[in-house]
Amino acid sequence: MKHFTFLLISLFLVLTSCSKIEFEETTDYKNTTEVDFNDYWYDGLAELNSYELEQIRYGQVHSGEAVLIFVTEDFSKSKQVKLDNAQASPQDSVKVLKLNFTKKFLTGIYPYSLMMSVFTPVNQEEFPHSMKVSTTTQDWCGHTFAQLNLQKKGFEFTGNSYFETERDRKYQIDNVLLEDEIWNMIRLNPENLPVGKIDIIPGTFFSRLRHKKTEVVKATASITNESDSLSTYYLDYPEYERQLLITFQNEFPHQITKFEETHISGFGSDAKKLTTKAVKKETIKLDYWKRHFNEDRKYRQELGLGI
Repeated sequence: MKHFTFLLISLFLVLTSCSKIEFEETTDYKNTTEVDFNDYWYDGLAELNSYELEQIRYGQVHSGEAVLIFVTEDFSKSKQVKLDNAQASPQDSVKVLKLNFTKKFLTGIYPYSLMMSVFTPVNQEEFPHSMKVSTTTQDWCGHTFAQLNLQKKGFEFTGNSYFETERDRKYQIDNVLLEDEIWNMIRLNPENLPVGKIDIIPGTFFSRLRHKKTEVVKATASITNESDSLSTYYLDYPEYERQLLITFQNEFPHQITKFEETHISGFGSDAKKLTTKAVKKETIKLDYWKRHFNEDRKYRQELGLGI
């Protein structure tokens, strides 16, 4: 009888194991060799990506443009700023992938300008968390500033705002995944993206525009295979009735082709659920920090950008 029971248990385990394998979705992200990685990211150039933007604000959709700039640089672990001379302080230096993310759009008569910078160590095994995020938003009503600095016990949040309900503040937040670092994680290695129920700090663009406190919330993360060449990372925030989708290429260097963000927009009875959408237009590699002369405006034309 004991032998028979053991056989039944063994058969059950085999069947459930096979069932799990049958329905488990896997993706071949076609990660490249270390040599190819270094050739792409350490060539002395930045990767500039332009996007056609449809941004939700005040219960309407507004046309605009977004730019995602990815570049590697030497970063100070102690000061959390770019190192001017990494060779002079090698113990303090860490290679990071920096994202500069900008959005520009009009709401009626006045413009919005948003910029976020994220500093994520290239070696995610040694340094699993981004070291810094800084975000600014400007419009004709006023402007805000938010910054997250990685400390030993978590992130230190610093915020400055024109708005009374937000005002100037500083406090500690637990060290969990940052939504703002997901863009860099995709570019470095999408296999490191977490899935399932997670703790996360929502994106600073969202928090500033929606006047939400920057804090840890619950979300559900998943990855969908759109095709052999594309995957989408999906975040669902039940507390905010918000969803974020980032679609990227499976093949290195995992360029981001589009992204969408859905949440409630507007006031009172006019509030409704709308979606911000951005679709990539062009990508170029360029040492843009040297291209500050009138004749260099041709690169903006190449990216399909306005003023």
